[in-house]
Amino acid sequence: MKTTLKYFILFAVTFISTNIYAQNVHFVQNGVIEFEKRSNMYAIIKKKINKENENWYNEAFDQYKKNNPQFKAEKSTLNFNKNRSLYKWNETSEVANNNWISRDPLADLKNTIATNFDTQSSTTQKSVYEATYLVKDSVRKINWKITDETREIAGYECRRANALIMDSIYIVAYYSNQIAVSGGPESFTGLPGMILGLAMPHENITWFATKVTEVVVPEKDLLPPTKGKPVDNKSLNAILLGAMGDWGEYAKPQLKAFSL
Repeated sequence: MKTTLKYFILFAVTFISTNIYAQNVHFVQNGVIEFEKRSNMYAIIKKKINKENENWYNEAFDQYKKNNPQFKAEKSTLNFNKNRSLYKWNETSEVANNNWISRDPLADLKNTIATNFDTQSSTTQKSVYEATYLVKDSVRKINWKITDETREIAGYECRRANALIMDSIYIVAYYSNQIAVSGGPESFTGLPGMILGLAMPHENITWFATKVTEVVVPEKDLLPPTKGKPVDNKSLNAILLGAMGDWGEYAKPQLKAFSL
């Protein structure tokens, strides 16, 4: 009887403590998240070297390593509230790197993406070489597999989730349910909280939050982009396939990046 009473009291105390904690947890629903995208350029360039080009590519690669760091880092920002978000790239005064060996469609990708969580739709401004497209479509559907692994990012405890997109791109995401918005960087959404960390291990690219600021975001900072030729994902893919139909293997990374 005493043992049963002891366990009953322990259960009651745990239950009450858990409920008090849950009532006091603060869930963020609006703010600004600063992200850093890091591209491992040494790994990206090395994968492009093969028997056909190694004689001249290796020399260019060695020269690149002498003058450039291993990782290219770029800043982006996600403004959000519980209904919408706007992902964009920070303006920079840095001189563009015109070194041909460092050009990579995924590493160079700079989409501006407005997401409407209520309608599950998005408007994405994409620069495809000299052309600019305004892609209006539904948000990407991702079959996430949530794991038990956790890590802290920008002061928030995050849980890991894995997925495969476009049949071949493996992605790892870390989300926090303390930020009660199902958003994230680029076109990645669909988890029970905000994605603060994203990695494409086989593509050697990561996006991680460096700072989260809870603040009311003005409506003007959530407005979708308006410049570009209006298309949806299907029609843009048809345009790209038509333009790159005779590019052979070189077309694959281009199509992968522009479809992200």
